[in-house]
Amino acid sequence: MLAIIAGAAVFAVRCGGAEPLEITLAPAPEYNGEIAVGGAVNNPGIYPFSDDDTIGDIIRAAGGPAPGADAGQVALVIPEVGQGEAPQRVDINRAAVWLLEALPGIGEERAQAIVAYREQSGPFRDIYELLNVPGIGETTLAGIQDMITVTD
Repeated sequence: MLAIIAGAAVFAVRCGGAEPLEITLAPAPEYNGEIAVGGAVNNPGIYPFSDDDTIGDIIRAAGGPAPGADAGQVALVIPEVGQGEAPQRVDINRAAVWLLEALPGIGEERAQAIVAYREQSGPFRDIYELLNVPGIGETTLAGIQDMITVTD
């Protein structure tokens, strides 16, 4: 019995004086930058985001879900470093005047003409239908054709 008590005392002395174990966690990375929002949203494009933003905040910044969008299916793609990015294109069937104005050679007057044509004739079927808009010719279209798209 004496041996058991002596062994327990030695064990307590050895283990009792141990330094507490300190665990340090790496700080969580901050996510700030720009995010490309595409698909069935009203204003596809590139938007700023920060750690405080939610997916809902980002979708609202893109004008919210477009009619017919399945809001229960959201895809987030994070490319690898060096992976090519597809250039952002302006959907001429959905873009507001301010966004169309940002296209080279368009300006306010032509942007308003595009929206007026779209409202009178319905959505564009292809980008070449822009040639029917007053003030837009082949040279203007050639300058923006790689920057625009048409969706239903």
